[in-house]
Amino acid sequence: MSKLTKRYVEALDAKDKDYMVWDTEISGFGVRVFASGRKSYLVQYRSGGRSRRRSIGQHGVLTAEEARNEARKLLGEVAKGGNPAEDRQRQLRAPTVSSLCDRFLSEYAEHHCKPSTRKGYEIVVRTCIKPNLGTRKIVDVTRAEIVEFHHGLRDRPYMANRAVSILSKMFNLAEDWGLRTDGTNPARRIRKFREEEKKRYLSDEEQVRLGNALAEALEGGQETPYAVSAIYLLMLTGCRLGEILTLQWDYVTAHHLELPDSKTGRRRIPLPREAYDIIMSLPRRDGNPYVILGESDEGHLINLQKPWQRIKKQAGLMDVRMHDLRHTYASVAVMSGIDPFLLKEIMGHKNLQTTLRYAHFADEAVQRAAGSVASRLAGALRQGTRKHKQPALRVVGE
Repeated sequence: MSKLTKRYVEALDAKDKDYMVWDTEISGFGVRVFASGRKSYLVQYRSGGRSRRRSIGQHGVLTAEEARNEARKLLGEVAKGGNPAEDRQRQLRAPTVSSLCDRFLSEYAEHHCKPSTRKGYEIVVRTCIKPNLGTRKIVDVTRAEIVEFHHGLRDRPYMANRAVSILSKMFNLAEDWGLRTDGTNPARRIRKFREEEKKRYLSDEEQVRLGNALAEALEGGQETPYAVSAIYLLMLTGCRLGEILTLQWDYVTAHHLELPDSKTGRRRIPLPREAYDIIMSLPRRDGNPYVILGESDEGHLINLQKPWQRIKKQAGLMDVRMHDLRHTYASVAVMSGIDPFLLKEIMGHKNLQTTLRYAHFADEAVQRAAGSVASRLAGALRQGTRKHKQPALRVVGE
């Protein structure tokens, strides 16, 4: 036995079998010399009545002095009741972010989220989170790593922000499940990228073009009456796409669509006469409960995107998304003087702030009305001026 120094350790020769050499200065600190000649530092201590060993590192990678300092630290933990060897094994067995993703989707999203929300989570997990962070241990992920991950997606700000939000949910659950210390969520308070909101509303002239394209598609037989009717209903009710595609006959009354479940829960949607007549004109299929039928005998139309692509091309509206029909409904409602609180209920928004995104249309309507009044009054004033041959008013300062 001797004090383990760089010179002393390097002078130790390999033998037929592995052997240990202990340090005379720190009890429990030693070096293991393998038959291959490799040398590794370690500490040995007792915990729970058993002798345990914890590897420190290989000689050459660590100097003898570095290994000595680490040995002091580990043995200090033992003196405080810790168990470095067990902690190390627990660390090696710790679940990864990939396994947390799987558990999040199966135990949380499967039971607490709408199918469309769950599908969105699955896409972000598969394309962003697992490829970048999947192999990391849950307990090892740091805030700096999440910031770097978020920054790496800066060219896709919407995806970057959604991924961080999902990670925050996952790490909160990891704390609840005992997989990470409480209050250590590394995805909290990450500054989100600014997202440019996609706003597109059909003008009066564009609405006419869309109506013509729908009529032509139906008359010419290019599209089924179900696909055309679905697009009409999106415009006339402001419903979400999924709400129309999964609409069942049992939900339809003379004045409302009584949806038992939607993105925001149970909804009672006003059904205008025009939309009601469209629904009533659609043929039913025995044994099929859905209004918008697809190719299967028992299901509903699944993919409206292909018919929509053809129809909007015919209408010259290639930059219009199907969801923009819902935006158009809301914009027309605001310009028609619908109170925001009433519109919130019609649209099924969770909060008023979402509805107030359309408030600027009310300002535009007020501006147009004020302009109309001013034009009318100005015309009357001009007539009076001509009658009395008064000189035109000069602008102050001219």
